Amino acid sequence: MLAVKAVQQNYTPNSQLLGLLEQFRQMVNNCIRIGLAENVTSLKSLSLKAYWQLEQYDAMSYYKLCAISKAAGILKNYRKAERRGKRVKQPYARRPQLTTCYGFKTCNDSLLLPIKPGNKIRIPLNHHALQVLSETGVTARSVTLTESTITVAYSKHVPTLEPSGLMGIDRNLGNVTVADSNGSITRHNLAQATEITAMYREVKSHLNRNDSRVRQRVYGKYGVRQRNRVRQLPHRASKQIIAEAKRSRSAVVMERLTGIRRLYRKGNGQGRDYRARMNARMNARARMNANT
Repeated sequence: MLAVKAVQQNYTPNSQLLGLLEQFRQMVNNCIRIGLAENVTSLKSLSLKAYWQLEQYDAMSYYKLCAISKAAGILKNYRKAERRGKRVKQPYARRPQLTTCYGFKTCNDSLLLPIKPGNKIRIPLNHHALQVLSETGVTARSVTLTESTITVAYSKHVPTLEPSGLMGIDRNLGNVTVADSNGSITRHNLAQATEITAMYREVKSHLNRNDSRVRQRVYGKYGVRQRNRVRQLPHRASKQIIAEAKRSRSAVVMERLTGIRRLYRKGNGQGRDYRARMNARMNARARMNANT
């Protein structure tokens, strides 16, 4: 079986790389505008209509193709949400980024990313990323860069195992409960994540500046701090759960979360604080599901 995973690390981009990220963002938004104006519904149609209009950008040709592909995915999700009757805004890429599956390669302890023909940027990789990408049978498939992180998606062939039992996972507000076919029940305490989230929600509630730009910048600062403190907790719990599942050869069964966000929307007759707690709980569930 071919498994696809990703490894992520922080990095500091230079001015040349930041320019490339901004250029890619502009190409994506240009393709989105063309797709909405022409009512394009497929990647092929968007490529035929948008590729020649990207000639104004001095970028490698495969970056243009990747921008078209990303815009097609954004448009697909946008139209899917519209068909389901959701209130959606016209899509627009706000953050500088770059996603490509062509041109890059790992060499020694760095990632080589082409900027111009014959001109490549060398991005150092940390020990964890190098260890993962240097494993036998691992093939790098794509790389995604933002202003602070770099994510490398890779694939590897893993043996298919026949499970001898089941392991069910229930993500609650302050813990993760695991029950297996043998009747044993284990609880992983995540109350600290709930406390950290509540603390930062209280801190942000005291910001009364009547300036949306200031609020957005401060909320973003505290959001990064909260995320950095919280995300390790479900990661550790999920790592222990997977280790136990491998040891007992159990298949992991998780709850279905589709549509659960509709339970905690504005207008449902619930308080603002209650909705905030429940949506924070949904975020924690989503992180747990992604890690597992």
